[in-house]
Amino acid sequence: MTGTFISLEGVDGSGKSTQAVMLADALRDRGHEVMHVREPGGTPLGEAVRDVVLGPDAMTPWAEAFLFAAARAQLVADVIGPAIDAGTWVVADRFLDSSLAYQGAARGLGIDRVAAVNGPGIGDCMPDLTIILDIPPGAATDRRAGRGSVDRIEGEGEALQESVAEGYREVARRYPDRVHLVSAEGTLDEVHARVMATVVGTL
Repeated sequence: MTGTFISLEGVDGSGKSTQAVMLADALRDRGHEVMHVREPGGTPLGEAVRDVVLGPDAMTPWAEAFLFAAARAQLVADVIGPAIDAGTWVVADRFLDSSLAYQGAARGLGIDRVAAVNGPGIGDCMPDLTIILDIPPGAATDRRAGRGSVDRIEGEGEALQESVAEGYREVARRYPDRVHLVSAEGTLDEVHARVMATVVGTL
């Protein structure tokens, strides 16, 4: 019996990290064995890549895309793949669709080209369900304002996030069977209820 793989996506400040934790806890309460992972990260290589790709040094869009792809390949090989094979549910705070929206759409590299770069490292390890937390980038900016420091990508401002949001909507249009848009507006509990309704109604 294989596990179930769910990824949560959204622009910076959408609340996806908080909702990923809440979802993992809710699934555990229902008796599932659950692993919660984040991207980039989850392995020594992934955490090292996180420090570089979110750090202050400038890089080209393709360098950014390749770094994310490398961290993702290691996470699939070392963590996500074995967990799913063992029957564990995996909740990921970002996965491939982040690269499709950020580098493929917002950076202009092309969704198909970025997907092709990631293909060999991912293989057939794709989420059974992807939830995109949909929120106006301006509202997400207001949320991020209370967090203090921002990383390199967050620091590029609202214009980038607008492009990312449209990229996510394009991803949802391309993969309607897997990807679902869920409103991220409202209280944490209200958003969590929508997330859980999507999980229960889809899987």
